Amino acid sequence: MKRENEGNKTIADNRQARHEYFVLETIEAGLVLTGTEVKAAKNGKVQLKDGWAEIRNGEAFLENVHISEYSHGNIENHKPVHARKLLMHKREILKLFSKTREKGLSLVPLKMYLKDGRIKCELGLTKGKKLHDKRETLKTREQEAEARVAMKARRYQ
Repeated sequence: MKRENEGNKTIADNRQARHEYFVLETIEAGLVLTGTEVKAAKNGKVQLKDGWAEIRNGEAFLENVHISEYSHGNIENHKPVHARKLLMHKREILKLFSKTREKGLSLVPLKMYLKDGRIKCELGLTKGKKLHDKRETLKTREQEAEARVAMKARRYQ
């Protein structure tokens, strides 16, 4: 039996996104990349921090994601920041398009990983957090950490 996460290697993770946004839904999408982009991504030279996805003319694109130039590339090396096409089914794209337009939600890349030798991107359908929401999240996280420490201390007494 194959485990769920077997064969998946995380290339890049956007940890700040979960702090800045409420993630309502996650979607897996493939990426159209050139050879040097794939090699640089497999080396972990990806920055998702300021990236977002948008839908134009019925196609989804990943914007402002930085994949560094491949160190052993030649003059045909790729540009670090440009729009990269996302591979998704048409009905998924239409569903996301309607949600982002009507409800004011955003598409943010949460993670980039290898799955069965192919590079995939996990997108999150997100809603922005206000300052008080961020404070509330930090407060609950601290309370949970304190509770774990207390339970661990009680277990060893």
